[in-house]
Amino acid sequence: MQEKQKTIKKKVSFSGVGLHTGNKVSICLKPAKENAGISFVRVDLPDKPVIFTDLEHISAETEVPRCTTIGRGEALIHTVEHFMSALFGAGIDNLTVEVRGNELPALDGSGVEYLRSIKKAGVVEQEADREFIQIREPISVNYNGSSIFVLPCNEFKISYVLDYNHPILQAQIFEATINVDSFENEIAPSRTFCLEEEVSDLRSQGLGQGANYDNTLVVGKKGIIKNEVRFANEFARHKVLDFIGDLYLLGKPIKGHVFAIKSGHSLNVALLKKIAQQQQKYEKKIFFPDRTLGDHTELDIHQIMKLLPHRYPFLLVDRVISLEKGKRAVGIKNVSINENYFCGHFPVRPIMPGVLMVEAMAQLGGIVVLTNEEHAGKLALFMAVDKVKFRKLVEPGEQLILEVEVIRDRARTAQLQGKAKIGDTVVAEAELMLSFTDESFLD
Repeated sequence: MQEKQKTIKKKVSFSGVGLHTGNKVSICLKPAKENAGISFVRVDLPDKPVIFTDLEHISAETEVPRCTTIGRGEALIHTVEHFMSALFGAGIDNLTVEVRGNELPALDGSGVEYLRSIKKAGVVEQEADREFIQIREPISVNYNGSSIFVLPCNEFKISYVLDYNHPILQAQIFEATINVDSFENEIAPSRTFCLEEEVSDLRSQGLGQGANYDNTLVVGKKGIIKNEVRFANEFARHKVLDFIGDLYLLGKPIKGHVFAIKSGHSLNVALLKKIAQQQQKYEKKIFFPDRTLGDHTELDIHQIMKLLPHRYPFLLVDRVISLEKGKRAVGIKNVSINENYFCGHFPVRPIMPGVLMVEAMAQLGGIVVLTNEEHAGKLALFMAVDKVKFRKLVEPGEQLILEVEVIRDRARTAQLQGKAKIGDTVVAEAELMLSFTDESFLD
């Protein structure tokens, strides 16, 4: 029987302090419609930016390491992994999370308090079928003695090995088939931890400001300080809790057998990219022909993907902030150090390739012309470019403001003027030519 999507029955709230920032924070969980996914809203900021749980919104450029951060521009939310793991454990697919603050509450340092409160609020089935990410062929990532391997499997299994150069944290192993019961009983209660010798250094870096002996297991050379473990291998189990939370940022649960050795957040995110690449390889048709956008003058990433066939790592428009259908648009491309091209494009001084700025303008142009009802059922292809000028380097951490305007729109082709800006400064401009073909081209 096909599993159904789920959301919560009624809203539920949490408050506390952030584990790393020490800031007072609160969140309110609200039900969301089927196929909406999980989204965070920074309601404490003026424009209330929405941050979706997808690969595009995982931020590596943050002053808070040792956790997973999601964000859009300067709107960041730190330490989302325990909460996301609890959502996975509760089977939640669709949810709106209103956040006041830049970090999620630490609670007891595990996922169990989140999970219990969500279950108490009630989990309800929806009409739409739940979608899974099926691992089709082996995937591996490794770095500096840490590694993750994922093999095809019809269930979700994890085999984790933790091994620190420390008398208390040597060679812990945890293995389980992950389901609702095993998550709640064997993983959710596992708390975060750190070494006693790390505490002073972390505090001097401004980290762990909300940590205490109740929400963090502090490991000394002779044992746990002012606390006791809930499981003999609680540290390995907590690493699995973190891993599941990071993995669920893909927006769908996976089916595969994970073998992880000493992995952490950075390696987990590297794995997410590999999984996303494999997804694209095996999806016969990733284009969504439903273009029912109503009267929207702003488009989020999900609406953009209804118009464009591009997907990670080649979808270069994160959001449309102004749209006059068939005529002009303004869009945003957040330039992150996570972009795959930075590995080889001047890696010692990463700059965004100019051709990708032009491609981003062309993609926004495709959005504009495809909102013209005369091109219903069509696909826009980048045909030609002229009068290209690159005026300024674009580096990681900057935000490209893309502007395109239709100059001429005919049955077979469209001509547009495009600009890319950082603030008010033009960094690139070009005249673009798009041609139209039937969307069956992607069959």
